[in-house]
Amino acid sequence: MTEDLQKRLQGALETATAMLGLPLDAPQLEALATQLAPHVRALLAKADATIAELEPVPYELPEQAPGADFEVSTYAGCTARVGLDVDLDSPAALLAERLRSTQYDVTSTEVPDETTLGITVRPQSLDCWRWWLGHLGIALDTLTTEGDAVTAAGHCKGVDIQLRGEGVPELLTDRGAARLLGLIAPATP
Repeated sequence: MTEDLQKRLQGALETATAMLGLPLDAPQLEALATQLAPHVRALLAKADATIAELEPVPYELPEQAPGADFEVSTYAGCTARVGLDVDLDSPAALLAERLRSTQYDVTSTEVPDETTLGITVRPQSLDCWRWWLGHLGIALDTLTTEGDAVTAAGHCKGVDIQLRGEGVPELLTDRGAARLLGLIAPATP
């Protein structure tokens, strides 16, 4: 690569010298190409890095099924479904967008109307799950375990929330820690 770049650079310098009528001979052009090659390589590497930074994040819009009532998009592994008649400035759509863009636990959101949000999360710990319950106004008595997920209902910022926590039953196997964090009610005697 180094020799190839140096030879190409020397060829370009010879062409420029001939076009401009500069008094440089072959040994001088070879020395100039040798001295400029590392700097040109650095410029090319910097340009490649800049181009790599500007490449867009993968974003896809799955094809809509005939008669679908939702616009579906996937961004960074999170699927967003928004009702076709829902205003994107509605409380539910804004809350969904904010949670998708700031919380890595979110795997999908669904906004069927302007005041309802269905959200699926995969919390990494009991503390994360407690944060979701508190942040979305979820009452412990609404929690229901369904297989490998826990579902619940709550209300936050004028939006009715349907929360689904994937993998939460596995997190709750440490019942003592869950009780200490206030995630399950204490056993009644």
